[in-house]
Amino acid sequence: MIADIGLFALILSLALALYATGMALVGAQAKRYAWIASARNAAIIIFPLLTISVLALVYSLLRLDFSLAYVHDVSSSAMSPFLRVTALWGGQEGSILFWAWIMAGYAAAVFLRSWKANRELMPYVLAVAVGTTAFFIGLSVAVSNPFARLWHIAGDTQLTRAVFQPPGAMAYIPREGQGLNPLLRHFGMIGHPPTTYLGFTGFVIPYAYAIAALITGRSNEDAWIRATRRWTIVAWMFLSVGLILGGRWAYDVLGWGGFWGWDPVENAMLMPWLTGTAFLHSVMIQEKRGMLKVWNMVLIILTYSLVMFGTFITRTGVISSVHSFAKSALGPVFFIFISLTFVGSLVVLFRRLDTLKAERPLEGTFSREAVFLLQNVIFLALTFAVFWGTVFPMVSELITGTKITVGPPFFRRVTTPLFLVLVILMAIAPYFAWRQQSPRKLLKSMTPPLVLATLLTAVWAYFYREYPEAFFEMWVLTFVLCAVFHEFALGVRARMRNQGEGPLVALLRLFARNQRRYGGYLVHLGVVFVALGFLGDARFKAETQATLAMGERLAIRNYEIRFDGLEAYQGNDGREVVEASLSLFKDGEYLRRLQPRRDYFVIQRQPVTIPGVYSTLKEDVYVLLVGWEEIGLSGSTYKVYVNPLINWTWLGGVLLTVGALVAVMPGLKKWRAKTYRIPATAGSSIVVEELA
Repeated sequence: MIADIGLFALILSLALALYATGMALVGAQAKRYAWIASARNAAIIIFPLLTISVLALVYSLLRLDFSLAYVHDVSSSAMSPFLRVTALWGGQEGSILFWAWIMAGYAAAVFLRSWKANRELMPYVLAVAVGTTAFFIGLSVAVSNPFARLWHIAGDTQLTRAVFQPPGAMAYIPREGQGLNPLLRHFGMIGHPPTTYLGFTGFVIPYAYAIAALITGRSNEDAWIRATRRWTIVAWMFLSVGLILGGRWAYDVLGWGGFWGWDPVENAMLMPWLTGTAFLHSVMIQEKRGMLKVWNMVLIILTYSLVMFGTFITRTGVISSVHSFAKSALGPVFFIFISLTFVGSLVVLFRRLDTLKAERPLEGTFSREAVFLLQNVIFLALTFAVFWGTVFPMVSELITGTKITVGPPFFRRVTTPLFLVLVILMAIAPYFAWRQQSPRKLLKSMTPPLVLATLLTAVWAYFYREYPEAFFEMWVLTFVLCAVFHEFALGVRARMRNQGEGPLVALLRLFARNQRRYGGYLVHLGVVFVALGFLGDARFKAETQATLAMGERLAIRNYEIRFDGLEAYQGNDGREVVEASLSLFKDGEYLRRLQPRRDYFVIQRQPVTIPGVYSTLKEDVYVLLVGWEEIGLSGSTYKVYVNPLINWTWLGGVLLTVGALVAVMPGLKKWRAKTYRIPATAGSSIVVEELA
């Protein structure tokens, strides 16, 4: 009964989405505002309808309604209620419904909040955003329905999946479900899909405004950029968090000692992040100087298309990946949709190129505008390199019949120099003036962070002489850190001198007066921290492997592990666990016990390797149980990694999030200083200031 309600709400939401899309376009052309208002109301109702569908599916997962094929595939009685809820996005059918639900939520928020502003744009914004939503709802209804049931037809050895009862079929209800993929039972993968979807779907909003501006001929105005600024930052923030959580999941579950392996699905997430980051920077030039208008349109069209491409890779299984679902019938439908939207966007763009002329020319190569333009070029070069490496196996198989895989060495060799140039530009961009910058003044303003970074790197190089290949990368990251802190110091010192404020109050008011700028600096710090993790993984990592008997030790750098025992036991959620007990020593002193293990999920017939990790801000000691002879005190094999700087990656993710929140948080400018005079002695008083 509950599932039937969810199915009805899903079908009704598709009808409303198609109605809203069509009526918005017809109403805009006929200038019938009552029709447009009707389309808006229909678009808003889609979200509560899809909420009913989502809740119905969650209820079915919690109640273990195995008559639904999706519940049978991703849930089981051995799973906790929390994991059953997260199974909503743990399989193909549920994840597509979840994608549509989030997109409908974004659309409803836009139409409830911003409808009165930019009224000329809104019908087309509605048509694009709801049209995209309708595509995913249509997939959920017609191709990958989460409310399909299991049926048994006499004479067939396979069960049939169908929404409605086929002729001659009987309902089939299994006693037990297959359960969620064991690799997805981790907090990283529990949080990774929702944040990724929030990032992906969020970028649909600025794309919808951009297309609306092109259609209406208002692309030369900045209204669409101002209307989407916060939506873009929020989408970028969620996608950033999704990338970090995905890396944490890979580090904890996949058992290879790293967090980024240039997997096709990882790359599919990275590409819209790259173009979205370029877009966020580039629109500032249009707002400030009326330039790079064509760039901004191209960047947001690419971002939207890459979002669809990333969803296509994950949902269709067209490229083999540990992250992707199995191959399905979604591939051709997705490919047609991506092709139509991309080509259609380019057609609209070329028709309106005359409205995208820059208001001012580029006046000098030494200017902030030129730096941002160079950033755009490098972002696109990075995106193309990642895209080509990702699709090359498909291209090679199509042309030669042989799938040639492009591995991490290719990506590292091609992208590392480009990323280093981007990081340098990130540091020096604030020192450039608009229009034209004197090279002499530029060098003078950058001298403090340059000198400090060089001195700090020299000190580091003295103590770590065995890593000469990392000297330049370390200098680059240190320079960015010094440049950001130099900007903070200049702002705080100016307020202390001009306003008479204390250091802390001055810092807080810097953020309050220019949230976008200083929130952006926090994001830059987060990027440096993440880059430190990549540097540690690429340059300083150590690994070894050995088979140990009872009491034997394995040394790596200044650490030792001692094998103390091995035991097997039954887990409480369908697992068979083999767990080792190891003692970890550093410089001969005991630190703690590590317990790496191998979990074998019986129903899924799938092993999962869980490392034993000793974690500090400096480095991780990461131990994997690779194999064993027999349970007890016999020999077992271990692979050990020392991963320097790895935890700076996770800290960088936190700082990225905080910086983005500061940039979009409303109301900081309303902070005001309250002044109190507290009597001290006769005839005098102390002035105390605080933030309201």
